[in-house]
Amino acid sequence: MACSYILWAMRGFSGKNFGICGKTIRSAERNILRPLEEVRDITKYYRLQYRRSDSLLIITEKKSGKSNNFYVFGGRDDSSYMLIQGITLSGVMFDEAALMPESFIEQACARIISEPSAKLWFNCNPDSKHSYFYKSWIEKADEKDLLRVTMLMKDNPILTKKQIEDADKLYSGVFRERYILGRWVNAEGIIYREFADEPRKFCGTPDSSEIIFANIGVDFGGNGSAHAMVLTGFTKNYGKAVVLAENYIREQITPSRLEAELKAFALLSKSICKTFDIYCDSAEQVLIRGIKSAFVKERLPFEIKNAKKTSILGRISFVNMLLSMGKLIIHERCKHLIDALSSAVWDDTGKRLDNGSTNIDSLDAFEYSIEPVMNYLL
Repeated sequence: MACSYILWAMRGFSGKNFGICGKTIRSAERNILRPLEEVRDITKYYRLQYRRSDSLLIITEKKSGKSNNFYVFGGRDDSSYMLIQGITLSGVMFDEAALMPESFIEQACARIISEPSAKLWFNCNPDSKHSYFYKSWIEKADEKDLLRVTMLMKDNPILTKKQIEDADKLYSGVFRERYILGRWVNAEGIIYREFADEPRKFCGTPDSSEIIFANIGVDFGGNGSAHAMVLTGFTKNYGKAVVLAENYIREQITPSRLEAELKAFALLSKSICKTFDIYCDSAEQVLIRGIKSAFVKERLPFEIKNAKKTSILGRISFVNMLLSMGKLIIHERCKHLIDALSSAVWDDTGKRLDNGSTNIDSLDAFEYSIEPVMNYLL
């Protein structure tokens, strides 16, 4: 799509401005600009110059010398629309449009009004039918004179039949519907269906001697939620993620009590296997500073870090992939996490239900512990 967009722009315009939009500027650089530099159909005829200081890609036709400017924008959140205000564009490409906020897409679309030959280019993975992009663009494709093209994994000429079959096995439930079958469907019912149907398949008494190292994830309680700590170990070559221990405190406690609980859990964890890093909910910086101070004061050999806190939907998808691959084992003594995985459900809008009726605290703590090694586990 990026190649088509560039070729369309270069053949029909000269001296114009265009937009290339990703979830972030860096993701657009990684997913669009860098691959373009290796496409022979582009580099044979055009010279690409990217100025990272102002996120501007200048493309010049080698034969004629005509050029166009391609500004790179990030549509991370609702404030991002301000970054694209004021500029006149002759075309805009949105990479993963369903991840971008409505305000950003609407502002970008307004930038092409004065250009009669302008076009909008969108791509995305299917999401919920509640999504703004689905309601405003997919459902109104005919009304807005859009060409909608659906491509599935089997349409990729690079992948072998086995690779496609292996990828198919990674997903289940709503994620398989969306990412494999290409359907816009709402998330309903149990989130971790494979686990809920047969929890014994993923639980047992794993041998900690096979663990190379482990991380601790910590989710802080508040407003009726619980403090949760989860120890997750990893076997050689990240063959499996193994949940070895947990601590769950559903009561109001003081910061000093919380520090004491985490110190005790950290020392317990170290007695089970090599444990160095503790990833804490980054929303609670005051608590984190107190914990760091307490650990330094007692010279405890742990590094307190902020959890990455990637998107909840992304974390859910990843855990489901681990389950499908048979790469997750949970010690049977971790009753709270087992219950959390068995009972987590979607709400009416396709988000994880978070009303206090289910234990999402243990889920968050577990996810914080595996986030740093997600890429290695896959």
